[in-house]
Amino acid sequence: MEILRLDLGDASVSPAAPGRLVGPAGETAAAWAVPEETPVAILLNGESFAVMMATPSDLEDFCVGFALTEGLIETPSDLHELRLAEAADGIVANLVLDPARVAAASDRRRTLAGRAGCGICGAQTISAALPRPPRVRGRVPEAAAVLAAFAAFPGAQRMRSENRSTHAAGYCAWDGTMERVREDVGRHNALDKLAGALAREGRDASAGFVILSSRVGVEMVQKACVLRAPFLAAVSAPSALALRVAGQAGLRVAGLAGEALMIFDPAPAERPMETPA
Repeated sequence: MEILRLDLGDASVSPAAPGRLVGPAGETAAAWAVPEETPVAILLNGESFAVMMATPSDLEDFCVGFALTEGLIETPSDLHELRLAEAADGIVANLVLDPARVAAASDRRRTLAGRAGCGICGAQTISAALPRPPRVRGRVPEAAAVLAAFAAFPGAQRMRSENRSTHAAGYCAWDGTMERVREDVGRHNALDKLAGALAREGRDASAGFVILSSRVGVEMVQKACVLRAPFLAAVSAPSALALRVAGQAGLRVAGLAGEALMIFDPAPAERPMETPA
C-alpha cells in the first residue's frame, strides 16, 4: 500500500478556546482545550463514499481501519493506494481499490455525513447497517487484568488529558498491559484507528482484548469482531442489540460497574440475529 499525504500538521494538539470560568468563588477568564472535529471525505477510486466527522490525527490508521470494518477490504494489501490531502473545509482521503470491491460496497455508501457519534449513519439499507459480523473465539480475561487496563487507560490518552472530550480505544495483552491506544472525537473513529494501527502492523486483536472509553453500541461490536477481538470491555453498559449481535458472533462483552467488572452472559439462543432484506 502506497500512502501519499500532504503535511497536515500535528492535529493531535487541542486548541485552546477562551471563555469564562464561573463558580461559587466568582468568575475568571479561562481557556479550555477542545478537540478538533474535521470533515473527512472518503473517496473510493475518486468517487464519493462517505463524509465522516473525525479528529484529524492518525488518519492513515483511520482510513485503513474504516475500510476494514466497513468491509471494503479484507487485508491492508487490498488497499493499493491511500491519498490524503487538505480541502477547502476538511480533508479528502482517496482509497484506491480494485473496481470490483468498489462495486460491492454500493450498499454501504453513506447518503448522509457520518456523525462523530455514530458508526452506521446514512447506510442505505437495514442489512447494510446490520451486517452479520465474523465469528470470533470468545475468551474472558481475568477481571483483575481488565480493571488494571482501565486504571492505566486515562494516562495513555494524550489528547483527552488536554481536552477532556475525546474518546479512546485500547488494545491490551491478556495480563492487562496496554499495547496500543488511539483517540478521536468519535468513539467509533477511535476504534477504526485502532483497527488500522494493528492491521498495518500485520496483526489483529485476537491475542488480547479491546477496551473503550464509550458505551458499546452494535456498531462497536461489529468493528470489534472484524478486529477478531474475543473480548470487549467498556466504561458503560452495552445496548441489548449489541449483546445479541455479540453473542451470536462469540464476542464476550463487559462493562465497568464502579470498582467491579460486569461480564455479560451470551445472548439467549432463542433470539437469533436475522439479516433483514
